[in-house]
Amino acid sequence: MNGYDITAEFGEDPEAAIADSAKRFGNWNRWGADDALGTVNHLDAATRAAAAALVRRGDSFSLSLPFDTDGPQFGWKRRVNPVHTMTSTGMETAEQMGLPHGLSVADDVVFMPLQCSTQWDGLGHVFDHGVAWNGRVAREVVTGEGDQVTGIENLAAPVVGRGVLLDVGRALGEDGELPDGCPITSADLEETIRRQGDSSQVRRGDIVLVRTGQLTRVRRRLAAGEGWGGYAGGPAPGLSFETAGWLQGTEIAAVATDTWGVEVRPNEWPGAMQPLHQVALPHIGLLLGEMWDLDALAADCATDGVYEFFLSAQPLPFTHAVGSPVNPVAVK
Repeated sequence: MNGYDITAEFGEDPEAAIADSAKRFGNWNRWGADDALGTVNHLDAATRAAAAALVRRGDSFSLSLPFDTDGPQFGWKRRVNPVHTMTSTGMETAEQMGLPHGLSVADDVVFMPLQCSTQWDGLGHVFDHGVAWNGRVAREVVTGEGDQVTGIENLAAPVVGRGVLLDVGRALGEDGELPDGCPITSADLEETIRRQGDSSQVRRGDIVLVRTGQLTRVRRRLAAGEGWGGYAGGPAPGLSFETAGWLQGTEIAAVATDTWGVEVRPNEWPGAMQPLHQVALPHIGLLLGEMWDLDALAADCATDGVYEFFLSAQPLPFTHAVGSPVNPVAVK
């Protein structure tokens, strides 16, 4: 899988490749001119109801990293780790608070960028030549007041359904991990499905989770006291630009990975910056999840051979936000 050469298929010019893929795989007006959900439209009520039947044991897995000051951020693009502050504590008495019959309370606040840890990229997060999802003018959609049309609050209810894990790291990598800089192609995804069996067949409306194993490797660094390294912005395995057609053609609702940027880093063209994002968000309308913790779920799937589950992964409804932290929960 490491021998794939993007230029053999798409040429040397990433801008031309982005334009061609946007034209071939775009979903503009598929769900009407006013659409704010993109491919989450594939996850309809019937699909959601069927997903509920996947719960067999009732075991649940949080797929979120911790939200704390020891997180992976290092300040790039002003992204910092969460800052948690207590505004009142158990050290304060009822008399100090002016509350009756011995009652006292603790309260706290958090400051954090919405994309600092496990999160969804909303449809207003990335533009292509100043154009946003569904062909809208980016400067008119996302202003200083936030995303006026496709704000993440629109997705607060519907992102619940069938999750399917494609553990590419375990299926095709060495010792369950792919090396940094390794592109995952459509053929790699299909081969992973073949090896994992019928329960990982991808269907319309699925939320597809791709495990590369990078987070597993980072955990060894953390245990050795070496820190997060470049996890929040450095080299990583990830989806090849070539997968745009697979992502659109499978009619999935969303895709998430255990890496910072979903797509392979460095990107496949020298000097390029997230070309798959530039097609997936403003043209396909595909919700992208980043920095998901898939390790415990993957271990369970490998043990019982079942790679499908009920998944609840709603973003927090921050009005007009272009992304959101999320605590996805898989139930098997």
